[in-house]
Amino acid sequence: QVQLVESGGGVVQAGGSLRLSCAASGRTVSTYASGWIRQAPGKERELVAAISWSGGRTTYGDSVKGRFTISRDNAKNTVYLQMNSLKPEDTAVYYCAAQISPRFDVVTDITKFRYWGQGTQVTVSS
Repeated sequence: QVQLVESGGGVVQAGGSLRLSCAASGRTVSTYASGWIRQAPGKERELVAAISWSGGRTTYGDSVKGRFTISRDNAKNTVYLQMNSLKPEDTAVYYCAAQISPRFDVVTDITKFRYWGQGTQVTVSS
């Protein structure tokens, strides 16, 4: 088993910033691809950002490009999501996810992630 725990969510005013963290523990994993997914009330889950094991390849949802940055520190088994210029429409539960199969580099299909965290709430007020 691989356990993922998100932290860093909270309430912020529009235009503000937050940094989410995802700490991995449990099963020892040499390599894994990671991502952040969000779900707003009444909406489908949406891929926010994804990153390869090396950190050299990333992808972002169109709605967050230029505002959010995904990164990782493998020595700390942690993936980050820096969120700047937040908008009310960014309000959602944010989930960290991972895939350990060597078949995947950057995971863009959210159904392909194997492991999920419990989620952390981000609320952006106007």
